Amino acid sequence: QVQLVESGGGLAQTGGSLRLSCTASGRIFSINVMGWYRQVPGKQRELVATVNYVDTTNYADSVKGRFTISRDNAKNTVYLQMNSLKPEDTAVYYCNANLFGGSIWSVHWGQGTQVTVSS
Repeated sequence: QVQLVESGGGLAQTGGSLRLSCTASGRIFSINVMGWYRQVPGKQRELVATVNYVDTTNYADSVKGRFTISRDNAKNTVYLQMNSLKPEDTAVYYCNANLFGGSIWSVHWGQGTQVTVSS
């Protein structure tokens, strides 16, 4: 019943910006960690950034100083502000959440949103 829905992907030029959002809906009592991962064809999915329930953040070295992750607990939403975009950032970006539904903790993934950066 839990769903994660991403939005905000699209096309940007090198040096431009995009802001991704992901909202969780369904039977949710608490969300511990939310994060963003990305994947390109032929490569493994890799971590981009995570934020936990006390707002501790973690970033991949490749995006430090350029991307910012944040969350709105009241809305069950996580954001990824992407600045100074590079062609290497082109990928499908997936939202991830570790949440409590009232009886168990479970991990969920969004459907992915395409980010394309032109050179």
